[in-house]
Amino acid sequence: MSRTVIRGGLVITAADEIHADVLIEDGRIAALAASGTPAAEAFTAERTLDATGKYVIPGGVDAHTHMEMPFGGTRASDTFETGTRAAVWGGTTTIVDFAVQSVGSSLREGLDAWHAKAEGTCAIDYGFHMIVSDVNQGTLKEMDLLVEEGVTSFKQFMAYPGVFYSDDGQILRAMQRAAGNGGLVMMHAENGIAIDVLIEQALERGETDPRHHGEVRKALLEAEATHRAIRLAQVAGAPLYVVHVSAQEAVAELARARDEGLPVFGETCPQYLFLSADNLAEPGFEGAKYVCSTPLRPKEHQAALWRGLRTDDLQVVSTDHCPFCFAGQKELGRGDFSRIPNGIPGVENRMDLLHQAVVDGHISRRRWIEIACAAPARMFGLYPKKGTIAPGSDADIVLYDPHAEQVVSAGTHHMNVDYSAYEGRRLTGRVETVLSRGEPVITEREYTGRAGHGVYLPRSTCQYLG
Repeated sequence: MSRTVIRGGLVITAADEIHADVLIEDGRIAALAASGTPAAEAFTAERTLDATGKYVIPGGVDAHTHMEMPFGGTRASDTFETGTRAAVWGGTTTIVDFAVQSVGSSLREGLDAWHAKAEGTCAIDYGFHMIVSDVNQGTLKEMDLLVEEGVTSFKQFMAYPGVFYSDDGQILRAMQRAAGNGGLVMMHAENGIAIDVLIEQALERGETDPRHHGEVRKALLEAEATHRAIRLAQVAGAPLYVVHVSAQEAVAELARARDEGLPVFGETCPQYLFLSADNLAEPGFEGAKYVCSTPLRPKEHQAALWRGLRTDDLQVVSTDHCPFCFAGQKELGRGDFSRIPNGIPGVENRMDLLHQAVVDGHISRRRWIEIACAAPARMFGLYPKKGTIAPGSDADIVLYDPHAEQVVSAGTHHMNVDYSAYEGRRLTGRVETVLSRGEPVITEREYTGRAGHGVYLPRSTCQYLG
């Protein structure tokens, strides 16, 4: 039996803050006891970690990543190996990535392809959502089978006609199936049909720069699609999770639905909290670095997102990590913003940016852990195995130095991408040591993990539903 004890830190979960020692046995948390008490003094172990002056927090759960994702004639630059290694440098110990069904193929073929990419390469534990691109009778039957084996969430797109797009009838059928099998439909809510008209018109006017990406993907078209998704889910009797919410009008739709008592949930991402349309308008072609969908909004939308996180109208902060290098990938869209691959790197930055939000007074320490660890674990059927520090939970633990200062830079990050969306930003707080199932993967700012340590996680259904 291998045992580790973490002594003297401030243990922070979504529910509690307590100065406690943590005993780990065989990859799981065995016990907690208030520091300095006889119970804590009785903990014995081969390895002792001194957490004096540090936070002891659960490893982050990033429920929205796209490793090796094909998009726009290229693919995301992080592999499961490089992406999960970067994640753990940033204090994230679990990802849920998206397997993709191609039109004309089965869900199973898509899922098998993603298993083949990830197996034996991940530094941390991982699960999959399933992107449903082709709703037909076979697909609907497969949804039942996938839920039974632990793939319990299905993503659909109201955007990207001709690629991932589903019409309202296809969405309704998938939602009806989810209502019966316990699955959760995740929605990319933008009116893609209308947006394509606006893209075509902008290009005809010669408006080709990256900033126009944000201008054509209008906040009202995100809000309209969010409203429509909520009502389709209501008709189907199904829960709904809206991904990467960026606009204050879309937050208002979620808040209204939740006030009506509907099982509707929302996620936002660090880029919408810390970046804005000003970045898309950076001179030259620099704005291409910030092209993602939903797009970055004018700064005034940020207040509504922070408020939504405080009031629980938004429950989760994920990254939508989908990195494309500026050189050779983002540059595919020079002269035509619609050809810029959509995505921003961020899997390494999320926990630190959200700690900065604690420092800045936007959220409390416990809310930081809630939106980054506990809520995503509950939302996607991984709690309390992941997302908390409690007896029986996996020993996915971060020793976090809340006073260390860092400057974010592509020169020092570990993501396989040639720029940082947060280049030069000063942050307070930094990961020092990370355990994944009790194994040290970052040890005092050195990588001590390995590809293949991470295991696949079958998931139960959404734990917010009665």
